[in-house]
Amino acid sequence: MKAQLIQEDGGKTYAVIFDSGDEVFEGLTEFAREQGLTAAHFTGVGAFSDVVLGFFDLDKKDYEQIPIEEQVEVLSLVGDIALDPVEGGGPKVHAHVVVGKRDGTAYGGHLLGGHVRPTLEVIVEEAPGHLRRKPDPTTGLTLIDLP
Repeated sequence: MKAQLIQEDGGKTYAVIFDSGDEVFEGLTEFAREQGLTAAHFTGVGAFSDVVLGFFDLDKKDYEQIPIEEQVEVLSLVGDIALDPVEGGGPKVHAHVVVGKRDGTAYGGHLLGGHVRPTLEVIVEEAPGHLRRKPDPTTGLTLIDLP
């Protein structure tokens, strides 16, 4: 993974480029920690050699895993980064992704993990404010809490 600051005007904008074999979720979390991100959003395109999607089951309060063990195109990767008290107050990545298979079928869900092949290009835009997450007793998730 390589990253470069590409704009600084109120907030910062970064290009984060993942190489073959890089794990995306861990990489984005590490990048957020290194940059001290407290509020940001991101978009990305590229491809995965494998990916694990998640569908949140409200009754179980847990994600059903949807593993895809083949090369897929990342048609859309969107998400945010906010501080999370459950994660020790550090940044937490929340991402959704739509991927396309060779036959044109698409799958989507929460990004639980994935390995890049051959590249993934992510643009991260930092916001000048802070976003914080708060545990939601109804779902068991930590959701962004606006004052």
